[in-house]
Amino acid sequence: MLAEARKAFFVMFGVMVAIWAVQIVNWMDHQQLSVEYGVVPHDVGRLPEIFTAPFLHFSWAHIESNSGPLFVFGFLAAYRGVARFLWLTLLVTVTSGLAVWIFQSGDTVGAGASGVIFGYFGYVVLRGIFDRHLIDTLVGLVMGASFAYMLTVAVPGTPGISWLAHLGGLVGGVVGAWLLRDRRPATASGTTPSGTPTGGGSRGAGSTGGGSIPSGPGKDVAAGPRSDLHKELGDLGLL
Repeated sequence: MLAEARKAFFVMFGVMVAIWAVQIVNWMDHQQLSVEYGVVPHDVGRLPEIFTAPFLHFSWAHIESNSGPLFVFGFLAAYRGVARFLWLTLLVTVTSGLAVWIFQSGDTVGAGASGVIFGYFGYVVLRGIFDRHLIDTLVGLVMGASFAYMLTVAVPGTPGISWLAHLGGLVGGVVGAWLLRDRRPATASGTTPSGTPTGGGSRGAGSTGGGSIPSGPGKDVAAGPRSDLHKELGDLGLL
């Protein structure tokens, strides 16, 4: 997991460099990139722009307000696996962009990474619950409580902000947390996933007996939820 966390850091660092480099070019061109490659609702010819719009911003204040949450939630979404993160990014980009393209009214142009940020937010908050990972559940609770105010801009009535992009991204993040969850094999009652009895019966060579399974040299961890917790802490280097 620590190796994946390092990959996640460099991936998000690269994303931030790319977004800011695009913004510099956009600023030199008087924000014409945002106008030309943003999402225009109901225009079939501009539908592919749902993939370019997240890299574009209309002002320095716009990109500054998005940069912090994008890096934080992007890193938290990626540190369990960069490949899974890339699929998530594709999903929330599509759901956020389509929400604007289909439902937004009026002659407008949409751009910015906030829809993707909301997708990462929804994914991080719910991932631990769907994966049944204690650490991720705690991270989701903390981030959900700390950034609950973000949901206030995902409702209608905020001038100049596309709440549809935010809502579409949030829905994509929730769906992604379910579709990309860890799929653990079902286990029969009284056995470990490998079929080893966890209690009762005779003790033979390699038998753990007494409801415990080996978790490493010189360590015995009780089978069940506590073993998952110990594995989580071990991954973090705390055991």
